[in-house]
Amino acid sequence: MRLKSFHAKSMSEAMRMVRQTLGDDAIIVATREEDGGGVRVTAAVEDDDLLMAQARTAQPARTRPVVVVEEEPEIDVGEVVADVLHRHGVPAALAEQLIDAAAGLDTDDPALALGAALDSMFTFSPLQDRRGGNKPLILVGPPGSGKTLIVAKLAAQAVFRKRSVGVITTDTVRAGGMEQLAAFTRLMKIKLATVEDPDALAGAFEVSRGADVVLVDTAGRNPYNREDMADLKALLSAGVAEPILVLPAGLDAMEAADIAQSFKALGVRRMLITRLDMARRLGSLLGTAHRARMAFCNASVSSKVAEGLTPLNPVAFARLMMPAEDKAARNRPKPVAPAKTKAVRSSSRTIP
Repeated sequence: MRLKSFHAKSMSEAMRMVRQTLGDDAIIVATREEDGGGVRVTAAVEDDDLLMAQARTAQPARTRPVVVVEEEPEIDVGEVVADVLHRHGVPAALAEQLIDAAAGLDTDDPALALGAALDSMFTFSPLQDRRGGNKPLILVGPPGSGKTLIVAKLAAQAVFRKRSVGVITTDTVRAGGMEQLAAFTRLMKIKLATVEDPDALAGAFEVSRGADVVLVDTAGRNPYNREDMADLKALLSAGVAEPILVLPAGLDAMEAADIAQSFKALGVRRMLITRLDMARRLGSLLGTAHRARMAFCNASVSSKVAEGLTPLNPVAFARLMMPAEDKAARNRPKPVAPAKTKAVRSSSRTIP
């Protein structure tokens, strides 16, 4: 899939440019009126359709043999970024802004271009690892988002770095929830405090005051249930702690954004992503952060406690969207459309 933007004085002229460049099979992805006048149209076309369109508009073949001189593949950074955003299902209006931001950069590395574009539109604020002075972290989110696993990962990371850790759970209703976390803390020789109400949570904070890291696991909350959210709001008022939204990748973009906005209303400002090992399209995460105005902090790319969390920054997120195999694919020679005339072999280099 190729994406390309066209700027023209009128929509009819822009459509003519789309047809001339990409052919009649091009699909219009987005249109926008420019502040300085004119319109910008973003169109997409499958690679095979583009080759056929180029073959139809090519000059008639000469009778003498023509040998194609192989050249190093030229990378169109803007085109690569546009293709990545399309494959990840980034909302069209947001994708257009990111493409424009990437296009103005002087770099031939698509990952750096995409990273810079992400940096211009999103906030990245990884969890800090320092001894003492940290606010307690309360992990919140919808049911099944992976909060208990994240608490275990953060606790294991702190123990590995010789930090003192306090772990608290308020998840006393879900079957097996407390037992799962108790098994993790027992292996790490960490004492687990269990609380059921805001007053008990405030007391647990006092007991854990001297710890370098204090982590609170909470029960999953339905973001559309007023009682659930009111109960969570009461817990968050129990002390000076920072709530972190734990959100799984792979959700519907609109649904994920609605969930994030519900938790933001309770004071959540940072978002930790889980299940990246089970997701291939990350566009919904960008759409969610953009709509909810929420910062990215860390990500979980494995269900194994020992593998920890990945701090997110613009370039790290860009590389999650275009892994190493994508780079190898971009550097492979692209297929050439078969000529309609009879092939003639020649060892000489002929310039038409």
